[in-house]
Amino acid sequence: MNTFAERPSGVQTARQAALYLPPIAVIVVSAYIGAQMLADVASLKIGVVAGLAVDMGTFIYPITFTLRDVVHKLLGKRSAQTLILTAGVINLFMAAYLAWAAWVPGDPDWGLTAEFSAILGPLWRIVIASIVAEVVSELVDTEVYHWFVTKITRRYQWARVLISNSVSVPIDNVIFAVGAFGALPFLQDHFLTLPWNVVGQIFLFNLAVKYGVTLLSLPFIYITPEGPVNRER
Repeated sequence: MNTFAERPSGVQTARQAALYLPPIAVIVVSAYIGAQMLADVASLKIGVVAGLAVDMGTFIYPITFTLRDVVHKLLGKRSAQTLILTAGVINLFMAAYLAWAAWVPGDPDWGLTAEFSAILGPLWRIVIASIVAEVVSELVDTEVYHWFVTKITRRYQWARVLISNSVSVPIDNVIFAVGAFGALPFLQDHFLTLPWNVVGQIFLFNLAVKYGVTLLSLPFIYITPEGPVNRER
């Protein structure tokens, strides 16, 4: 027979529940960080789509805004903020590691050292602009989403995603486009600097693509129930 002392208290039960992470949360968090990393690597290439310049991370990155909303829904605001900052650190570490790997002398028998460095060696201006844009815009997304579900309504889940993304996506876009390609002070002669009209084209085209991907990813918010943490905060 169990004694009273052996039975878990209410506080212990609450702590155990708080430590439990649903499998879907593990999947969503992993997908978020994976999409962030994939977008950052792909953004090293500036492609031409429909006759306009676009960084190739644009087509995968917008999904992270909706995935962030799903994490917020499942685990709450504080967990979403922690995820955003952690992803930023991981992306910075990834860029630093790739820079180191590109710097290490290659084996002559391999013969692809120059190609590796040219493709995966990070362009630090793009890396920094991308990470700053990601962290700032997704923290803004967190605040707008939290405001919507606490001050407006918990109904119409598609609306909370659409409203939060409609604020955060343009912020992300302007920080990245201007930071990576704008003629900023001390960067007028940088080889990545483009005329402002071209930066404007990149901004507008990226904005259209990101909104399109946002609309396609809206149903993701319905894949999970409302998390207990999010009901309380």
